[in-house]
Amino acid sequence: MSRIAIIGAGAWGTGLAIVLGRKQLHAVRLWANEGDVCESIMQRHVNERFLPGFTLPDFVEATNDLSLAVAGAEILVSVMPSQHCRSLFERMAPSLRPELLFVSCTKGLEDGTLFRMTEVIEDVMRTCKFTPRVGALSGPSFAKEVARGDPTAVTIASSDSELARTVQETFNDSRFRVYTNDDVIGVELGGALKNIIAIAAGVCAGLGLGHNSVAALITRGLAEIARLTVACGGRLDTVAGLAGLGDLVLTCTGDLSRNRSVGVELGEGRKLSDIIADMHGAVAEGVFTTKAALGLARKKSVEMPITEQMYAILENGKPPQQAIEDLMTRAAKREV
Repeated sequence: MSRIAIIGAGAWGTGLAIVLGRKQLHAVRLWANEGDVCESIMQRHVNERFLPGFTLPDFVEATNDLSLAVAGAEILVSVMPSQHCRSLFERMAPSLRPELLFVSCTKGLEDGTLFRMTEVIEDVMRTCKFTPRVGALSGPSFAKEVARGDPTAVTIASSDSELARTVQETFNDSRFRVYTNDDVIGVELGGALKNIIAIAAGVCAGLGLGHNSVAALITRGLAEIARLTVACGGRLDTVAGLAGLGDLVLTCTGDLSRNRSVGVELGEGRKLSDIIADMHGAVAEGVFTTKAALGLARKKSVEMPITEQMYAILENGKPPQQAIEDLMTRAAKREV
């Protein structure tokens, strides 16, 4: 049996543990930061806090010990919130080996450095004096639906074709289909930036706006994602794929989207601090990614008006209705 470490026992990490464990081919160790999450999984095989109602297979065990989680692992799947990626890899670094395969499933950008998550991993691992073999797994995949066994398709992106094939074979089953891609930039930016647009889509819903508004927002949001992706070296065909358009549509329209839910409440007039406090440890990555995305856009001289307005709402408390009006009254332009 292959040994797999999953670092991060939120809903998505738990959903992936169910996918890997149900194949009965992998011994999965799931690292949880929260003591009650680890206890819940070990005693009842259920993550009561982040993914209640779904039983984890017997091939999955949980631990609060990072060193134990990665010991002997052949694949390390990182699913921690983006703001904790660097610190956790710094803690794990002494236990990591050159032959280990790294799979990043975190959809975000690091504040300050503006790095994608695979870049954060590579940056940390330079202290270990080896270049990690790393890929990014992304696509339209609500954790609850993955855990339930609904047919789901994602992509694994890596410049290392052997890693991509190995991850594809490891995760693939009749309910979870994995495609391969070599455009890491496009896959990671698609996964990170769609969360910002999803908050904006939620704002539209919270303001009581209809389908016209959301359709326009998704389309123009995709244009923003495409512009920045290409400016950073990614490809348009990736933006049109699972990690781009697929994930964008899901997150902007699905009721299970935490980012959209945050936007709904903002549109209804609630303060961001109160919304986050009520999430009980769950994370809406778009809240943390917006500032970094805008910084990256400015660095690359890319215009991202929706992202700019979301930053104004999230960071400066701009009224959502005013943000929508400012978007609609911008100078007239060509669509393409």
